[in-house]
Amino acid sequence: MATIDHEKDLGIARVPSSENDMDGKSLDADALKLAEMGYTQDMKRNFSVWSVLGVGFSLTNSWFGISAALVTGINSGGPLLIIYGIILIALISTCVGISLSELASALPNAGGQYFWANELAPRKYANFAGYLTGWMAWAGAIFTSASVALALGAALTWHTFLAYQVVNIFCFFFNCYGKILPAVASSTLYISLLSFAVILITVPAVAPTHQHAQFVFATFINNTGWSSGGVAFIVGLVNTNWPFACLDCATHMAEEVHRPERMIPIAIMGTVAIGFVTSWFYSISMFFSIVGDFAEIAATPTYVPILQLFYNALSNTAGAIVLEALIIATGLGCMIASHTWQSRLCWSFARDRGLPGWKFLSKVHPTLDVPIQAHFVSCVIVAAVGCLYLGSYTAFNSMVTACIVLLYISYAIPIICLLIKGRNNIKHGPFWMGPLGLFSNYVLLLWTLFTLVMFSFPYAMPVEPGNMNYVSAVYFVVVLIIVVDWFVRGRKSYRSQDNRHAEAEMLQNEVVIR
Repeated sequence: MATIDHEKDLGIARVPSSENDMDGKSLDADALKLAEMGYTQDMKRNFSVWSVLGVGFSLTNSWFGISAALVTGINSGGPLLIIYGIILIALISTCVGISLSELASALPNAGGQYFWANELAPRKYANFAGYLTGWMAWAGAIFTSASVALALGAALTWHTFLAYQVVNIFCFFFNCYGKILPAVASSTLYISLLSFAVILITVPAVAPTHQHAQFVFATFINNTGWSSGGVAFIVGLVNTNWPFACLDCATHMAEEVHRPERMIPIAIMGTVAIGFVTSWFYSISMFFSIVGDFAEIAATPTYVPILQLFYNALSNTAGAIVLEALIIATGLGCMIASHTWQSRLCWSFARDRGLPGWKFLSKVHPTLDVPIQAHFVSCVIVAAVGCLYLGSYTAFNSMVTACIVLLYISYAIPIICLLIKGRNNIKHGPFWMGPLGLFSNYVLLLWTLFTLVMFSFPYAMPVEPGNMNYVSAVYFVVVLIIVVDWFVRGRKSYRSQDNRHAEAEMLQNEVVIR
């Protein structure tokens, strides 16, 4: 007869009876797998695959991203850039999604990419690889939240800084109670898809005139000042890349959903698929519905081109505001999901002692069932980043570029570790794509290098303080923080691969299985 000791300490739950379990009780396989990695089950598995997809898609929310960053795309390529740029980025994102899904299936853990890097890297470099990846991922999440808040702030009022802070505070409360989060995630997904459908149908239906196909599919516009159309196109790709840059979100929900090795890949690949369909058809619909002078939309005094497009098409202020309200509602869902994501990253990284104040940040509130300290601190940092506001165009594009590149670097590090270790030298999960996975790995690495170099170019020429790309300064500050913390604290306190494996063995030894 078997006995189970310390179940409560281990966070191991009971699951329904099965034909192999005569007394109607069995250990939760998800919690046991987590124990094998050296972690206890601290979060409740309240999410379904649909609500995890809700978090993932609400964060990427591709059609909202296209709307929010439209000014960059209009000036750096026009319709041609956005229509074909979406296709290009969707193909690349499919490869990114496959790469992340393979690792999420093989090693489902809320730490996501930093955990994979630490697990897969050569022993000598494992600590720093995981540490560096964790910082890059969390910094990318912070700048994602900042860019979303700035986009919403600019859409709400000309008092952009104030609106930025209000959005951040308002969305904070939705992540303060764990039991409602799955419902919130599902609701934000429904709101996004419903808003997409309403706008997709309404705008072209009421527009008095429509653009011809050549304008939509073959018009290239270069108002950047760059003499090279190719460079202008690359600069504009930031617009289409932004909505697809946060595909790791679902991986950090791995300890809040049952059978994460199956559910997380579904959520990731579903996010890419829905993102492509919604953003591509939305963009086509909006470009066909442009009424009047295209330059008027690009130069709108509101700095919100999509609002000007709505007004020109509807010839009705109230109608344009209603449609813009749908975009704002969708954006708020995006901000809520971004808070969920950044708090899980902060919490999981802190429990491996990757952040200063890790004892405080690694706690999960027993009643609220959320890592409330990690959530609060992350939102405070987002608020502080908002104080760097330098003008909507410059600040927004710099934040967007920072979130894209930092996140891709955090994806690339574990993939490099995987290739060094050997793809067939790890235990594969249910989602494993073989040669296609290897091809996807190389695409991710090449795209990471491309974005690091090319997305650092100035957004316009000649370069002035008002149009400068400040992302290089962001990289410098992030790297400086990482290096200082590593030498002052991290290299001694960060939970090593060896320590985690030893603790995993201890956790498993505490459970006596019949």
